[in-house]
This record gives sequence, C-alpha cells and structure tokens, in this order.
Amino acid sequence: MVPEGEATDRTGRAVPVLDLPDRRATPTMTDVAPALSSLPDRVRTAFRARVSGDPTGAPAWVRDIALVGTGPGWFEPDGVVWRVHGDLSTLVGGVAALLGQGAHPLALAGVQRHSAYREDPWKRLAGTARWLVVSTFGSAELAEREAARVRGMHRRVRGTTDDGRAYSAGDPDLLRWVHLAFTDAFLAAQAAVGRDMGRFGPRWGDAYVKEWARSAEALGAVDLPTSESELAEALAEYAPLLEPVPADLLSFLSAPPGLGPPERVVYAGLSGAAAVLVSPTIAPLAGLPGRARRDLQDRGRLAVCRVQLRAMSVALGGSSPSEQAARWRVGLGPAPEWAA
Repeated sequence: MVPEGEATDRTGRAVPVLDLPDRRATPTMTDVAPALSSLPDRVRTAFRARVSGDPTGAPAWVRDIALVGTGPGWFEPDGVVWRVHGDLSTLVGGVAALLGQGAHPLALAGVQRHSAYREDPWKRLAGTARWLVVSTFGSAELAEREAARVRGMHRRVRGTTDDGRAYSAGDPDLLRWVHLAFTDAFLAAQAAVGRDMGRFGPRWGDAYVKEWARSAEALGAVDLPTSESELAEALAEYAPLLEPVPADLLSFLSAPPGLGPPERVVYAGLSGAAAVLVSPTIAPLAGLPGRARRDLQDRGRLAVCRVQLRAMSVALGGSSPSEQAARWRVGLGPAPEWAA
C-alpha cells in the first residue's frame, strides 16, 4: 500500500504528490464568502492585469483582437469555443492542464528548461492566456499571426534530458499531448463548474473537441481527436510514456507565489476542484482522485468552486476585455472602454 500523500513511480518507489485533496486545506462556504465579498473594482483591475500581464488589463494583443482583420476568425462568435474559453472555469482547467503537461517527461523538460515559470509564474500565465484568447477571439488573420509567433518560440525550445532523451516543443507528438491534456482539462472544468451549456445541445463536448483542434493543427499537431470518446482514448494511449508529476511542480501548483490571503483562499477552491477533474490517465501520477471517483466531499469541492466562479463573474463583469474586443470587431457589442 502507498501511504496517503504519495504515489509510486514505475519501480514502485513512493513519490510525493500534490496536496490539493487534503480535506483540511479545502475551503468551505464560510471561508469563501468573506474572501469574495470584498472584490471591489480595484480587485477586478488587479486580476485582469495579472492574467494579461498588462497594468491596464488590455495589452496590445487584446487591442489587436478588436483592430486587426475582420470577420469572425477561426471560431463562430458566441459558439461553443467562445463560450468555453470565455468562462472562468478556465481557471480550474488551467491547473488540471498543467498537471497533464507535467506528467509527460519530455513536455515537462521543455517547460522546466526554457521558461521562468518558477521565478515569474504570472508572466508565464499571461503568455499562455495570450495564445488562448487570440486564437479564440481574434480574426483569422490575427490567429494565424499568433500561431506563427508561437511556432517561432517552439523552434528555440529543444534539448536533451538528463537520461539522453531528445525533446523539441515543435515535435508534433508532444504538441498533440499538450493539446489533449489541455482540451480534456478545459472540457471537464466547463462541464463540472462552468456556465450551463444546454443551448449547444447534449453533444456540445464533441463540438468543442472537434473545433478547438484547429488551434493545435496551426501549431503543427496532427492526428487529433474529434469527439469526447476519441479524446479519452487518445489520452489513454499515452499512459506508457507518462511518469509521476515531479514533487517540485506539485508543490508549486499547491501554492503559487505572490498570492495574498484572500487570493490563497480562492485559489485553494480552484485547485481543489481541479484535483477531482483530472483525467483518469493523469490523476494517479499526481496522487489525485481525478474523475475516477466522486464522493460527497469531492462534490462539495465542486460546489464551493461553482460559488467562487459565480461571485467572481459578478465582480469581474459578464465578459473579458478580449471577448468585448472581439464582439466589437464583428459588430455584436459596444466599443471597449479603451476605444470609447
């Protein structure tokens, strides 16, 4: 038996795991309410500045969404991809997606050796947010430009692990894995704690998987799934290549630096939900319950997270600056504040 708080690697050796499911660390409704009730305008501004990497919350690339090109872009306005990526459930999906990336040793090597996420995690977050929202909400011209920028960055991310395995961020198979983990995490988060997707019909998940594949294909990924069932099968096929998520990454994801006391309470709720939404392929490698089980306490974590996200949505407004910029570009909304 493996002690609580540990997992095993391929040799049977115990390794530490992420402390997300610790019952004592999971916030209750009583913890969450005061943390969210004090979200004034300045917190809205601070949140958007942190996610975007710009003090105004609307860096140049957000403004480009409004100003560069015409037409709807890669994805239908108000369609399933817009809905999923415009939802605050992406905060939960992002944590789960990072766990998936950390389970693939070659994908992890690229992150650990070619980014400063430990020293400046919010810069890394802003970079990922840029690619996500520009691909989602930008015109086709802008999305293609963003894909070219990311491909250029990937060409510089290559090397060899300590045990001699070569890695390259532009490797189609690594790109495929990162896309699978990302798509699965965002899909699970939307279904569990996001806004209702009923207007898209019962097969909205299949539509999301199929449509979002376009973004990964633009980066060089191939052989991508087009339905939820294909996505699950594709993830499972990688199991022999995966390894336990390193302890330092688990520790980092448990408590990213730079969070104030109210933010730590909110983050604990988001990460607690992520712990019970991770794919069954990845969850054992991080010592998490994942979706293989859903007991009463796990359901409680999801309920707390839903309350958090609804409160944050009220505090932050109905849509992000990126979505507002896109809606203006296609004639579906007023000019953003910065353009008025």
